[in-house]
Amino acid sequence: MSSPLFLCILLVVFGSYLSISAADDGNQGFVVVSTRSFRTQDVCSRSTALTPRPNPAGAAVPLVHRHGPCAKSQSTDKPSSFADALHRSRVRADYIMSRARAATMQEQELEEGKVSVPAYLGTSVDSQEYVVTLGLGTPAVEQVLLLDTGSDLSWVQCAPCNSSDCYRQKDPLFDPRKSSTYAPIPCGSDVCKTLQSDHFDNGCTMNGTQSQCGYQVEYGGGLKTRGVYSNEALTLAPGVVIEDFHFGCAYTQSGPNDKSDGLLGLGGAPESLPVQTSVVYDGSFSYCLPPVSSGTGFLALGAPSNDSGFSFTPMTPFMDYATFYLVKLTGISVGGKQLRIPRKVFEGGLIVDCGNIISHLPSTPYEKLQSAFRAAMAAYPLIPSDEGDTCYNFTGFSNVTVPKVALTFTGGVTVDLDVPNGLLLDGCLAFTESGPDDYVGFLGNVQMRTLEMLYDVKGARLGFRAAGC
Repeated sequence: MSSPLFLCILLVVFGSYLSISAADDGNQGFVVVSTRSFRTQDVCSRSTALTPRPNPAGAAVPLVHRHGPCAKSQSTDKPSSFADALHRSRVRADYIMSRARAATMQEQELEEGKVSVPAYLGTSVDSQEYVVTLGLGTPAVEQVLLLDTGSDLSWVQCAPCNSSDCYRQKDPLFDPRKSSTYAPIPCGSDVCKTLQSDHFDNGCTMNGTQSQCGYQVEYGGGLKTRGVYSNEALTLAPGVVIEDFHFGCAYTQSGPNDKSDGLLGLGGAPESLPVQTSVVYDGSFSYCLPPVSSGTGFLALGAPSNDSGFSFTPMTPFMDYATFYLVKLTGISVGGKQLRIPRKVFEGGLIVDCGNIISHLPSTPYEKLQSAFRAAMAAYPLIPSDEGDTCYNFTGFSNVTVPKVALTFTGGVTVDLDVPNGLLLDGCLAFTESGPDDYVGFLGNVQMRTLEMLYDVKGARLGFRAAGC
């Protein structure tokens, strides 16, 4: 069996300083950028396309923004506005936290001799924006899949499925009847039993004399997917094939959708791609998310043969959920100046979530960041907002001067976010408030742009590498 080098990772360096910037402006804390850089380009630029790290045992695949010019086929729906992205982001974050609260209540009830069943299914997913194109089946059929480190079970829509049961996608539905390597996973198997323990199961169905394992996942935004848990060949690159990949063959969908062919789960539970290939790659993977305006990034399975270009910070699961990856923020700087923020307010940590667009910070860090950023951008008119967002009207400006924002993680790892791609979305500061101090936050995909993020799960650390794509 061969497997790919999959890149969807957050890279943080332990005990060292990593600085990443969109422009070389010496020691100054500001970057002058053209307002054209905020807009999606019409032509795909592959000058920074796939540049995988040395890894003789792995293979990399291209990764693109689904609304960018390098997308395989242009999405017919419009890119998310900031208001829409913020709404989806909050729904997603609230859903994850509701699971945490439900788990805490269940533990308390068990201590009191009570028994309860969590009122949720699956993991929280709503609005992913980055996709990879992989081959499924034999012969391989291209599938455009959303990336998500906040999900585990991967799935695609399968034929036969009519328009009332499945949403319309741009590519033909995957037809398992045309693949020589497709096989439904039988009920009673260890793989199917794992689905039950992870709350993804949906009973058993009979197909002739064959008992098939059913799956179901319900996401934070209301999307529900159900079907048959199955085994298939997954092609990541020519000659790089995962022979026994477990995924959901979806026959019933409901709720909002992204019109992709399916989803690729990169979380930490047994159903995810990294865990399924952990015998070969130790569960390690990485990715680099390109700017929305142009270019391609990459996704890879396996750690690089030389990780000297990375800085690492400790990474742990969130509570008892193997799905989520958690890191600790310790400080923030704006325009080269460190903000005065008590470290205790960061104790909740940040969930690294490439399926979430916007980053969420506890109230004190968010208010300090927002205030400092607004002061540094005082030359540009703010757009009035009932939500208290920080959005600007750049009409009439050919260039704007944007302050650098740097995040510092446990171990002294400081990362300069890309300017403007890692800071601004639709002219708005791509941060929001997660809740009270000590509340868990989220590191969204805007802040990850142009960084190579390396998830060294076995080593319990997250790595960052500058200018990854």
